[in-house]
Amino acid sequence: MTGKTVVLAVDPGETRIGLALSDPERRFALPLAVVERRGDYLAEIAKVVVERQVGEIVVGLPRSLKMKETASTKRAREMARQIHQACGVEVHLLDERLSSVQAQRSLADAGHSRRSSKGKTDQVAATIILQNFLDGAR
Repeated sequence: MTGKTVVLAVDPGETRIGLALSDPERRFALPLAVVERRGDYLAEIAKVVVERQVGEIVVGLPRSLKMKETASTKRAREMARQIHQACGVEVHLLDERLSSVQAQRSLADAGHSRRSSKGKTDQVAATIILQNFLDGAR
């Protein structure tokens, strides 16, 4: 990681993309937003990068429980490549197995129903991915 800049996490879902940001000291991950996959989501992510002065991006890399590559893995790799081209900042891939399950569990523990937490799950999953990235860099 380079300097004390904000890190953006991207949880690449098929319908929605969860976003989370770190603090400038890179200690904490905070949920930011959900971007719909349809439309120009790359422009929305690039806008966040500029407005929040993002220095690096981490994209969740979904794999099977046996660490096998899947169609989702290939889509995430392609999204990471496109984000790098659109934003011009370093992009990392991080194993995100079970981050969505962990996010759903956290929301359920906080009293959210599956229905009410639909969009929030993506943000929380991005937050989990980012916190894992930040903790691993220490």
